[in-house]
Parts: sequence; structure tokens; C-alpha cells
Amino acid sequence: MRIHTNLPIEMKPKLVRDKIPQIIEQHEIGVKPLTRILDDKEYGERLIEKIHEEAEELSLAIKEKTNSVEELADVLEVVNAIADYIGSSIGEVEIERLKKLVERGGFKGRIMLEGKQIK
Repeated sequence: MRIHTNLPIEMKPKLVRDKIPQIIEQHEIGVKPLTRILDDKEYGERLIEKIHEEAEELSLAIKEKTNSVEELADVLEVVNAIADYIGSSIGEVEIERLKKLVERGGFKGRIMLEGKQIK
């Protein structure tokens, strides 16, 4: 006989995509997601945590040669959310990226700065 206790499943709270609670209800039988809506300050803090989380996942995918494009898409989604949070847009971010590309270059040269020396 199985006893249901209705206790929460322990997990670290984290910012998730909007449809994740619905997906959990549909695909995890007997599981109800416990959610809350973040205030502005905490949302900003959690976005920063999320970009770190997604960058770590991308790093791992690159090292293991798996799902790199999918993980990069997740990073880009968080970048979009951060742009919106700070009152900007991905278009404005792209303009800044292009300005820096012209002024400072990109990373195609694979240049590693290992120090500086006085002439």
C-alpha cells in the first residue's frame, strides 16, 4: 500500500521558463509545481543566477560536444529577458555589440593576452 503525504519534493528554487509549471503538471503524474511570482528586485537577482547557470550548462555542453546550440539558445533567451528587465531590447544590445566589434574587434583571432611589458 502506498501512502501519499502531499509533502513538497525538495529542490532548490530557481527561475524557470513560463510554461515549465504547466509542463510539469502534464508530464509528471501526481506532481504539482509550487510557484510564486517574483518581485522586481528578486527577478533581477534570479536572472543573474540564471545566466550563470545557463553559461555553466553551455560550458559543459561544449566540453562534452553535446547540445551546444540548444544550450546557447538558452543563454540567448536569458539575455533577452535581462535586456527587457533593464528596459532595453535585444536590438539595442546587438547595436552595442556591433559598435564594440568595430572599435575593439571580435574573438575570431583567438588572441590570448598573457601579460604586458613596459617598452
